Amino acid sequence: MDKVTNLILTGVGGQGILTASEIISEAAAQAGHDVKKSEIHGMSQRGGSVNSHIRFGEKIYSPLVIKGECDLLLAFEKLEALRMADFVKEDGNIIVNRQQINPSTVINGTAKYPENIEDKLTSKYKSVIFIDALNIAKESGNIRTANTAMLGAASKLLNIPADIWIDVIRMRVPERAIEANMKSFQMGLDIIK
Repeated sequence: MDKVTNLILTGVGGQGILTASEIISEAAAQAGHDVKKSEIHGMSQRGGSVNSHIRFGEKIYSPLVIKGECDLLLAFEKLEALRMADFVKEDGNIIVNRQQINPSTVINGTAKYPENIEDKLTSKYKSVIFIDALNIAKESGNIRTANTAMLGAASKLLNIPADIWIDVIRMRVPERAIEANMKSFQMGLDIIK
């Protein structure tokens, strides 16, 4: 258990990134790892960038992931994936929610949303997986479970037993939303082969 796993979660405010970060950190801790986490909030309540760095392994001294050393980038929005992709190591993985959320500069007309983000990512990185977490959330019956669909996809790559994920999600989400979160998690999990 001496290997260190480096993750970055990125997206915009309101996508449940901080909740997902808490769930991953708790799951890693329950699996017996030392865990360090750091969050960087932009104008998160106004749809600005939100990033969370998580590192876990036998002994972790710093929560920040160094550029080029990220094992898994979990991007809740396409443009944020492009912005943070430089952190991913050569043999790292990127999971991207296909959702597009226009930043304020695009909304007010001072910038354009970049085209061909998916092509840009797949041409530069070996392992990029795109999922439609928002549609999964809608199918689960609760649009706010897109973050749990992303966790389901990520769980396959993090080597933490499924029962731990399920226990932690049950602890962290409101009781009324457990069923929809479990459904979203399983659907996200099923996407990764």
